[in-house]
Amino acid sequence: MDYAHQLLEREKVFRDPVHNYVHVKYQVILDLINTTEFQRLRRIHQLGTTSLIFHGAEHTRFAHSLGVYEIARRIIESFEENWLSTQPGDGLWDDSEKLVTLCAALLHDIGHGAYSHTFEHIFGTDHEKITRDIITSHTTEINHVLERVAPDFPEKVASVISKTYPNRQVVEMISSQLDADRMDYLLRDAYNTGVKYGTFDLSRILEVMRPYKDGICFEMSGMHAVEDYIVSRFQMYQQVYFHPVSRAMEVILNRLLQRANEIFSEEGLKHNPQTPYLLLPFFHHDFNLDDYLQLDDGVLNTYFIHWKRYPDDLLSNLASRFIDRKPLKSVKFDDSTKDLLPRLREIIEQSGFNPKYYTATDNSFDLPYDAYRPGKKQIQLMQNDGSLIELSSISPLVRAISDKQTGDNRFFFPREILRPEENVDLFQPEYDEFNHHIRNDQLIK
Repeated sequence: MDYAHQLLEREKVFRDPVHNYVHVKYQVILDLINTTEFQRLRRIHQLGTTSLIFHGAEHTRFAHSLGVYEIARRIIESFEENWLSTQPGDGLWDDSEKLVTLCAALLHDIGHGAYSHTFEHIFGTDHEKITRDIITSHTTEINHVLERVAPDFPEKVASVISKTYPNRQVVEMISSQLDADRMDYLLRDAYNTGVKYGTFDLSRILEVMRPYKDGICFEMSGMHAVEDYIVSRFQMYQQVYFHPVSRAMEVILNRLLQRANEIFSEEGLKHNPQTPYLLLPFFHHDFNLDDYLQLDDGVLNTYFIHWKRYPDDLLSNLASRFIDRKPLKSVKFDDSTKDLLPRLREIIEQSGFNPKYYTATDNSFDLPYDAYRPGKKQIQLMQNDGSLIELSSISPLVRAISDKQTGDNRFFFPREILRPEENVDLFQPEYDEFNHHIRNDQLIK
């Protein structure tokens, strides 16, 4: 039997708190899981700074990647039983696409790094490009495994993740408005954060999901299960992903990496005993794939702990705030109150805090269901006559939240400004003015 179809002597299962079991039958899938690059995901948290707010959220990209694989496997199993193609062009499931789908589902997040999104912003890395590089580079164990299937197989897997693969059913199973990726992270994040409103009926959605010639749709009888998913996603963004304290910790992390970048990018500090050697390629903007794969959350946290004692006051203070979980305070603002922000920054600077590092504005907005943006695939329901209808056109519940951005704008500042007893060097008039604006001028905590 060729490697692409080689089965394990006995099916392997991974116990999983969300899916109960993750089933692995193919040798290639187990070999991918055992690669150095995939095992690295055990050391990358799924939710970054969110674990500093929801203490149970210690789950990893490794667990999530296995979960996405398992959901994709279940979808394919359903398609094989109910919607298997019998002739070319019939719009049903072509089972020759099975392995490329499973591999893409497993590897879709392989390029995520330590504190991924914040790190990308400071150092210009791109986890999507790095995902493709890990899959296609001849230097990686993952590439060696995939090439055993076929010489062009790594490129095929990468093209699924980059959404250029010609079979839209395969692409939409991994990346769409209702895909294996989103379904797993919503359920997994809800479970680990301890919230209840992120849950939905996964079994029902998989039961009503079906292929058609242009992608994946859902049977009309499953509309309410799909609605439940949309509402769950909406609630998770509002209550977990956009949590103001998590965003405050992201701001501190951003400023910490920004300050470190300013200090350690200087050639003269190369031989300082506290120089973070694993980060130097990034500070010098000259890193390769191997440099990237050396980093994980633990590496960065270790540097942050060392930097608590670094002689630069800004770096040591920001490192302490991050490691010891001392978040910034924040208030909402809008167009009617944003003119107050320059004055608030002045007062903060007068108190001894550099506003470049201790203030920030952040906006977090999400579309619960994006129905009509050009190029964005809509969720389609299949009616009894075989015709398709877009979800929000028939669901009043989804229509009520479609294309409506939800979220807020926030201004972040040191919480010490609100409490003069915490030894902030601020005269009483400035303290009173700051608190007056925060409490009385529609800047809502």
